[in-house]
Amino acid sequence: MTDKPGAPDVIPRSEHCISRNHISEAALKVLYRLKSAGFEAFLVGGGVRDLLLGREPKDFDIATDAHPEEVHELFRNSRLIGRRFKLVHVRFGREIIEVATFRSGHDAENSDTGHVEDGMILRDNVYGNLEDDAWRRDFTVNSLYYDIRDFSVVDYTGGLADLKAGVLRIIGDAEQRYQEDPVRMLRAVRFAAKLGFRIHPHSEAPLAHLGERLEAIPAARLFDEMLKLFLSGYAVETFELLRHYDLFRYLFPATDACLAREEHGFPHTLVAKGLENTDQRVDAGKPVTPAYLFAVLLWEPVRERAEALQAEGMSEIQALQLAGDEIIAAQIARVSLPKRFSLQTREIWVMQARLKRRNGKRAERLFAHTRFRAAYDFLLLRAETGEDELQPLAQWWTEYQDVNAENRTDMAQQAPAGGAQKRRRRRRRRKSPAGQPES
Repeated sequence: MTDKPGAPDVIPRSEHCISRNHISEAALKVLYRLKSAGFEAFLVGGGVRDLLLGREPKDFDIATDAHPEEVHELFRNSRLIGRRFKLVHVRFGREIIEVATFRSGHDAENSDTGHVEDGMILRDNVYGNLEDDAWRRDFTVNSLYYDIRDFSVVDYTGGLADLKAGVLRIIGDAEQRYQEDPVRMLRAVRFAAKLGFRIHPHSEAPLAHLGERLEAIPAARLFDEMLKLFLSGYAVETFELLRHYDLFRYLFPATDACLAREEHGFPHTLVAKGLENTDQRVDAGKPVTPAYLFAVLLWEPVRERAEALQAEGMSEIQALQLAGDEIIAAQIARVSLPKRFSLQTREIWVMQARLKRRNGKRAERLFAHTRFRAAYDFLLLRAETGEDELQPLAQWWTEYQDVNAENRTDMAQQAPAGGAQKRRRRRRRRKSPAGQPES
């Protein structure tokens, strides 16, 4: 149901499963303080959706009729953020509760506070009431409100029915809503992957021809969305859906071109396996750096370019350095990669060549390198997916880490030099004043 029906469905506390015991103490403090100050306050969005599904929410968002400045005055531990969407972040230690004022749609009456250009919303500080806010949200399952006054759930858009049916449905006209904010297409894919829901046919159809709208989105914003897409524990499913809807090429065009050429070869296998490993780390509560993620997603175009440079006479290390610079420079025009991560990504790639040069003291120096573990993991990934018969090298480094220092020295002394050796410049012999070599 996506046409405004009038009165909402209100589900009393006795008929839903949300308990305050499952809501963070910080979120409850914000809800109760807003209520005590005479404002409306609702838990909204993914937190309500996940609680109704029996899942543990990652964060809690709050919607209120208080304006951002009024919220900021209520909480000394808060700050105003955003230009496109003005919000308040209330901090409790490491937890941040995001508070947004009810918003409305865009029309001539509120053109001063909202701005739309070529169908895309550029500013969105048009305030409204609870019903307005419900109808301007993206998907019905994200448009459910938990009312702190009586602990009921308020549903204007049919979100509960879609939640029970496992359907992801955009609110309103899908084509228009995607044009207003093209990132909603990525959110549709992300939620479908995360929740295991099917995208409603009306919400799915425009995805096939509106992908190019993503080219108008700032690269920095796409970086943030990319992290949500691939670091939420559902990277494999997300990747397959992005490819299915032909959206991946607007995020990683060079990689997509490589995958298109060898759809069933190891490039696709390496990306899929790398994302599977990422999901496993997220599931285990282990950190995943964006640097490693980009190393996986961009490796194939880097590898292809590096091979071409080597064919022109460049060393493997130099080729990887130049190829990495070129591919990242092209990539950040679409999805930005902060320098602190791009430097690490380049190191992971270049160390693929350095790991072959493990004789003498080189193995010890490489093992002490801050990026060794990421480079080693990447080497294992390449070997596991059948690239360049790297299994013996990966096995050597695995054994090297398992033995004691004395055995490591023995292994390194017996290891092949690997790679092209630098030619030593011959030292010229000094001559005596008579023009004869000195003895």
